[in-house]
Amino acid sequence: MARFDIDDLDEIIHGRLRLGIMAYLIDAEAADFTELKTLLNATQGNLSIHLRKLEDAGYIAIEKRIIDRKSLTRARLTDAGRQAFAVYLQALSKLLAPGG
Repeated sequence: MARFDIDDLDEIIHGRLRLGIMAYLIDAEAADFTELKTLLNATQGNLSIHLRKLEDAGYIAIEKRIIDRKSLTRARLTDAGRQAFAVYLQALSKLLAPGG
């Protein structure tokens, strides 16, 4: 197995909240802002910053709608995000593998 290379870890995904967002969305497909905020125990401002960073990287798509005069923000993984997360998990598996 190839040796672990720290440069293989995607810095965009590697942050605690961003990793949590990606890990949740890989199974959930989509989640609303409040759901993520509660799940990750994040503040509104902090979560917004991390969602924007993932969106800017093309890893998630953000959809904003108004329902009953309330704003609803939903995050969804993009195909690029799914691929980046798979590569990230492969890099972590090299780190965890014996002799990695």
